[in-house]
Amino acid sequence: MVFMSKCFSFTAWKNSCYRSFFSQSGLRSTISDFGDGTVMHCWVPKMRSETKPDLVLIHGFGANAMWQWGEILRPLISHFNVYVPDLIFFGESYTTRPEWSEEFQAWCVMRVVRAHWAGRVSLAGLSYGGFVAYSMAAQFPESVARVVLCAAGVGLEERDLVEGMFPVADLEEVAKILLPQTVEKMRELMKYTLVRPPLVLPSCFLQDYIDATFTEYVEEKKELIRAIPKNRKLSNLPKITQPTLIIWGDQDRVFPLELGYRLKRHLGESAQLQVIKDTGHALNVEKPKDLYKHIKAFLADPLPSSSKPSSQSFQPQMT
Repeated sequence: MVFMSKCFSFTAWKNSCYRSFFSQSGLRSTISDFGDGTVMHCWVPKMRSETKPDLVLIHGFGANAMWQWGEILRPLISHFNVYVPDLIFFGESYTTRPEWSEEFQAWCVMRVVRAHWAGRVSLAGLSYGGFVAYSMAAQFPESVARVVLCAAGVGLEERDLVEGMFPVADLEEVAKILLPQTVEKMRELMKYTLVRPPLVLPSCFLQDYIDATFTEYVEEKKELIRAIPKNRKLSNLPKITQPTLIIWGDQDRVFPLELGYRLKRHLGESAQLQVIKDTGHALNVEKPKDLYKHIKAFLADPLPSSSKPSSQSFQPQMT
């Protein structure tokens, strides 16, 4: 087993399989250099269909976008022109700029999508990807048709960390779990994100996954985590106006379900909340069929006709 772990990487093999799968599903891998030290990778349609609406799938922390969306990619492609970016500091995307906010991530995603399609898009974001999707909807309301937020604690406040909402409140400890560097921390991550973690999973496979997934841009990702709750208040969260579907696992230990209800109250009639039973934070892993069903049903109605945004600027407003 030691010999196999040194000579054969299951994670690298799986990455290769996913790349082939994405390509065979009608997507192509693209790299966009913004010329300011920022480079974005995105899977885009090889041939866009005028009869399908456009959908951007935004991943969360953890593996790259292929791992997080692979389970429901093909059925979605049957109904949508799908775009799958790697967020900054994930996969093949990075920046040399000292930017850690979800607003900057949102600007980068919109810019890379605009390089391939100038019309309106719907968004689906997993966890941290939901923060980015929400920011995109707030920054570019004319360009975003609908929003799906999956286990995305957008409505959290900085004070929630000290008032006992989360099982782990210290951000440095949170970073050690979300960015595991040891097998023990990897098992702890699975315990927090899955209702039923695998009972038997060899340590050599977990170490291989860590080596392939969590060793690049570690400090930069820690900064992203620290930036999430900083000075965050619900009263300062803009109310997006697009129709919004909020999907949550009833046993989520990363972002408790209360945050789903809080966000629904904040958005009012424009939002609906769908709770999936016996499911933790990793909706895409534990209940991919249910996740697809809810996304498809919500986005099934014809979208407003696509049009190019007339005078919107894509320059991020940083303070």
